Amino acid sequence: MFILVDDLGWSDLGFMGNPVYDTPNLDLLSKESVVFTNAYATAANCAPSRASILTGLNTPKHGIYTVGSSKRGKDINRKLIPIKNTTILKENFTTLGEALQENGYINATVGKWHLSENPITQGFNVNIGGTTAGHPKSYFSPYKNKALKDGPKGEYLTDRITTEAINFIVKNKKKPFFLYLPYYTVHTPLQGKEELVKKYDIKVNEDSRFSAKYGAMVESMDANIGRILTSLKELNLEKNTLVIFTSDNGGLAAVSSQFPLKAGKGSYYEGGIRVPFLVKWPAKIKQPKITETPVSGLDIFPTVMDAVNVHKDYSLDGVSLFPFLTKNKVVKERALFWHFPIYLQGINKVKDQARDPLFRTRPGSVIRKGKWKLHEYFEDGAIELYNLELDIQEKNDVSKKHPEKVKELYNLLKVWRTNTNAPVPKELNKNYIE
Repeated sequence: MFILVDDLGWSDLGFMGNPVYDTPNLDLLSKESVVFTNAYATAANCAPSRASILTGLNTPKHGIYTVGSSKRGKDINRKLIPIKNTTILKENFTTLGEALQENGYINATVGKWHLSENPITQGFNVNIGGTTAGHPKSYFSPYKNKALKDGPKGEYLTDRITTEAINFIVKNKKKPFFLYLPYYTVHTPLQGKEELVKKYDIKVNEDSRFSAKYGAMVESMDANIGRILTSLKELNLEKNTLVIFTSDNGGLAAVSSQFPLKAGKGSYYEGGIRVPFLVKWPAKIKQPKITETPVSGLDIFPTVMDAVNVHKDYSLDGVSLFPFLTKNKVVKERALFWHFPIYLQGINKVKDQARDPLFRTRPGSVIRKGKWKLHEYFEDGAIELYNLELDIQEKNDVSKKHPEKVKELYNLLKVWRTNTNAPVPKELNKNYIE
């Protein structure tokens, strides 16, 4: 079972240190799981992240870099012509669903799909609620979702998605199944249950770092994850079910502060790409623990295939975490890469959270290796280097103090771009005004 929450930030859960939002079920799950505190999304917003998770391939290989157009923000502020974005995951890519389906699994996706019109053609036997839509029109029925029948008026979408997921488990409890549970929550629109919003109005108490509506959505999400985990226990499936929980990208900083991380969704500073990540499998993982080992959403595909003992070469970009999870074998240090040859406009500006006030993301690439993280920007060739071990907030650019480290990481980044045919925008925008 793979639970993917939409826009849930690294700092939004109790066990990750959030002082306001109540998440008792996930807090308990964290004590029963391997918790990765240095886990990363494959991209800073939803469509590219989901495409990379489900194909195991980094963004240059499928060409999905954002939602919709790559020409975001005002034309006069874009110095370069961005690389054209791909909006639909092409069917020639093998998805995790297809790989499992080929090996005898019955698969369901319940919730947000966002990669094509219908996931049935890409490895899933059952689709409930999944379309090209990136967010719901309403969290309360009627949903106006052609892949989900409306429930009673006022029914809450997160509750309904969970009920559908539980029904799938019950129906297929005696078969090998893969449940992909990509909740629409906690993506906007911010709509929580009235009683919970009132509760968080009191808890938030006008603290601008937090949101009452968002807190209500987080708590509902947590309660529903509690429901589905309870169902696994009641059906005697808990021991033999691999459960992975994470988010598709960082939290929206304008809604919920990602402190101590910088920025949020849409940015390639830590707040935009660092995410909560839990793995539980009682039959195989005997020792719950917290680890600082850096991992990526790219690792999910190879880890799952290793877990089901399928060793076909899918030419994936991640690594299997299975030996680490089950035998405590060290994950070899490696570089993690992000590539975004596009623009993503600013939103609800948060002080000191972006390189400039106009964009959350300008064209560039990022590499993290060990404690070091390097940002490169294509417009002006600027380089930023951070020591995350000492500066998780990415406040102090130390590129001038460590020229050899800059050279090392930059060379690795250039080689990676060459090897992956990562497109770099070079054409100047004639409408740009400095």
